[in-house]
Order: sequence, then structure tokens, then C-alpha cells
Amino acid sequence: MTNTPAHNGHDADEQPLPEAPARVLVADDEHLVAAGMVAALTDLGYTVIGPASNGEEAIAHARKERPDLAVLDIRMPGTDGLAAAETIYNELRIPVVKVSAYSDPEYVNSGNRIGVFGYLLKPVNRDQLRVGLEVSWSRFLRHLELAVEVDSLKDRLEQRKIIEQAKWIIVKRKNVEEPEAMRMLQKQARNGRRPLVEVAQAVIESESLLGD
Repeated sequence: MTNTPAHNGHDADEQPLPEAPARVLVADDEHLVAAGMVAALTDLGYTVIGPASNGEEAIAHARKERPDLAVLDIRMPGTDGLAAAETIYNELRIPVVKVSAYSDPEYVNSGNRIGVFGYLLKPVNRDQLRVGLEVSWSRFLRHLELAVEVDSLKDRLEQRKIIEQAKWIIVKRKNVEEPEAMRMLQKQARNGRRPLVEVAQAVIESESLLGD
């Protein structure tokens, strides 16, 4: 198992995502194509959900069954595959692999913005499905890892801003140099056994935290 964050559609205390998907949703309005994908995925060892014949059905299956990954045709009646992919990813954080007979840049580029991590051209055989799903899942896991790293960086930058603000408040209030102000903050944090950013926030909020 990896330490990758769980889907947004799952409870926070659930196990991390697996290294490989196990349950795959299939949606395609062409019965023979859908049946072929179901057979190939089953043969590869996946548990298949569906097949759905349109975007609305795909979304309903995703909400009810919470698959690891969805394989969706683009052109389907009603809600098409791209619209369904956007809902499935944004609401449930389930990654999508698109399957289509069309390779228009319009489809490829739009997919990149809505949670599509793989793109397969029809006709798709078993080996193409295997490789496509493996690559797409790896891209999805990496995407989550990068998102966590970005959030962590944002948190660190925000904390640094708070500490800097508090430091300059102390410089002006105590008429001390910048290094001394930082030492005062650090000393207060050590003495109170509190995080430095927490002490800094208190300095910002209270004029009397460090005394006269």
C-alpha cells in the first residue's frame, strides 16, 4: 500500500489508495464495445462495474459503487463522457481513462483539465487496456502526491508570513533588532512548548503577549 491520500469521495479514516486499481467502471453506448472491454478487464483480474450506456448512468454507478477508476467513451447520448468525467473526478476524485475512436486535440486537451489521466483509441485490445490503466493510475497517484506537496508548501509559506509579521511587530514594539526579535519568539515558543507559528499568531493578536 502507498501513503497516498484517499479519494475525496471516501471517509478520511479509510485505507490509502492501492498501488493498482481493482474496481473499474466501464461506460460505452456501443454494446459490443462495452462487452469487449468488460471481458478484457475481467480477464485481467479487475472487478468491473457496469457497463453504463451513457454519462448519467456512469455518474450514478460511480456515486453508488465508488470504483477505483473509470473507463469512459467520449461520445455517448445525453451526458457525454467528458461531462461525466468532470463530475466523477471533481465530486468523487475517481480518475478517468477516456476511450474514443477520435483523436481530436480538442478532446485530448479538454480531458487534461477534468481528471482524465489516460486516453485510448478504439479499437482497444486487452494489452492496451492493461498498459493504459497501469499508466493512468500511476499518473493519478503522482498527481495526488504533487497536490499534497503544493498544499504543504502553501502552509509553510503562510506560516512564514505569520512569523515574519510577528517578528516585525516585536522589532517596533520592543525597539530591538530583527535577530533579537526572532530569538524572543523562539524563546517564548520553547518556554510555552508551543509551535513557533502559534506564538507568532498570538503576538499578532495580542499586544501584551511578551510583556512590557
